[in-house]
Amino acid sequence: MTDRRLSAAPATPVAAGSPALLLIAHGSRDPRHAAAVAALVSRLRRLRPGLDVATAYLDHCAPRIPQVTARLDRSAIAVPLLLNRAFHAKHDIPAALRAAGATLPVAEVLGPSPLLLAALDRRLAEAAPELASPAVRARTGLVLAAAGSSDPAADAATRAVAAEWRRTRGWAAVEVAYASADGPRVPDAVAALRRTRAVDRVAVSPYLLAPGLLPDRIAEAATGAAADHLADVLAPTPELARLLLTRYDETRTTAETAPALTA
Repeated sequence: MTDRRLSAAPATPVAAGSPALLLIAHGSRDPRHAAAVAALVSRLRRLRPGLDVATAYLDHCAPRIPQVTARLDRSAIAVPLLLNRAFHAKHDIPAALRAAGATLPVAEVLGPSPLLLAALDRRLAEAAPELASPAVRARTGLVLAAAGSSDPAADAATRAVAAEWRRTRGWAAVEVAYASADGPRVPDAVAALRRTRAVDRVAVSPYLLAPGLLPDRIAEAATGAAADHLADVLAPTPELARLLLTRYDETRTTAETAPALTA
């Protein structure tokens, strides 16, 4: 069940001179993707009034990184809208910033975090309110449906999220499935859960940030596999907005103390 304290945090006005937050999203040809990012940015601005929040995309959408960094101060902080530290985080974002001549500090990716688990809980509760009951969760199997990655460390991080979600929330079982990479697909994971004696129902929860091709693929697969419940993607939940601000604050603190530590 979602901890409502996580989503009820009061707005915190920005301190004078705070660096801008550059949110870097992947981008998609699907207009729902940019709409979800825009809604997430609106949440950020409500949570942190006065903070300069800019958005740039790696691909498919405008504006791109060079268009945005040209107007930002050098103290701006880049915050990737990414769940795992895979190719986009390790290579694409640093390369795009270098190509733009921008030497901005870059925050860590979003996962892992208890706030992500809270966002997943929220989406499941919206899809099926009865899943808030511990007794129902104890008989429910979940499919955590991620994009998948060629980076073994990124896939290991997703599996760790699934294990933590089961351990801390009391689900009967949690299986990981992938929408694009090698590994089990959603129908395989649903079938595996159906074979588990402790499972009476199966829910599919996309471990994805915004609408687009892969979430649609997961939804079609969940429907075809006769899953009992299907949750929505994570953006623009309040927990996700709070997590982005947490990553921003962590990086700002590091950037401000680094000169003193060097000295």
